Amino acid sequence: MHAIRETNFQLPGQTAFYRGKVRDVYTLGDRLVMVASDRISAFDHILPRPIPYKGAVLNQIAAYFLNATRDICPNWLLSTPDPNVAIGRLCEPVRVEMVIRGYLAGHAARTYAAGGRVLCGVSLPEGLRENDPFPAPILTPTTKADEGHDEDISREEILARGIVSRADYKQMEAYTRALFQRGTEMAARQGLILVDTKYEFGTIDGQIVLMDEIHTPDSSRYFYAEGYAERQARGEKQRQLSKEFVREWLIAHGFQGKEGQQMPEMPDAFVAEISARYIELYEKVTGLPFEKDLSETPETRIERHILDECGQCG
Repeated sequence: MHAIRETNFQLPGQTAFYRGKVRDVYTLGDRLVMVASDRISAFDHILPRPIPYKGAVLNQIAAYFLNATRDICPNWLLSTPDPNVAIGRLCEPVRVEMVIRGYLAGHAARTYAAGGRVLCGVSLPEGLRENDPFPAPILTPTTKADEGHDEDISREEILARGIVSRADYKQMEAYTRALFQRGTEMAARQGLILVDTKYEFGTIDGQIVLMDEIHTPDSSRYFYAEGYAERQARGEKQRQLSKEFVREWLIAHGFQGKEGQQMPEMPDAFVAEISARYIELYEKVTGLPFEKDLSETPETRIERHILDECGQCG
């Protein structure tokens, strides 16, 4: 299986290029061309091996949910000419990621297990077990870092530091809660629980706009609804669709992204398992079959589709 580690296109009208943890981003005037590679990151580190079809899954889930939430919030997306490509409007990023959590899982659960009862300025109730629901979803924003670790931050600190204006932050909060509610409802129809997720916003002509991806396995965590209550009652782990199992594998092999730790070698079988889980998530979340395009090398196909869509734009 061919996996896309990176792309290095020279597109007509290209004015800038940026390689993120997962995406290769080409700027063409006031348009962004985002190529979802098969790179995978955990603990803010890019893992050494790309995961076949992971980028296509990521891109197509994001497009699915961006198109399904336009009535709630304007977003950046204009078209998806290829399974791995999204083309949209250039935004000025807001340097805050809006993380919303419905359940005590992941980072929140690790903080809680270590004795923390405040996360991003939000008080956590006593007596919770891992994967229990919160009384109501909580917002736990982080600062958005180009490199290195994103950092937890409170609403009060965001406003005090002037990272976002009060009016814009209030709008982002409202969008975040409405998007999470819509995502929760859509997940429930597919037999899933949307556990937690994050949203990234930007501005276009002063207007707050949803950007990047939403409700994907890179930005979200899902539990299977069937058997959730029974597993909680027995104190068992929840069946989940997310990349948390990748983090757990890394932890079990002595890596959490801390200084001095060495990234473990990923065997072929584990790479294949990650790929299969991403495809499973796509099909489970959207209810659509995942189609593998094996007609040509992915890089050739991607470049052709971008050129067909963009021509000489920019």
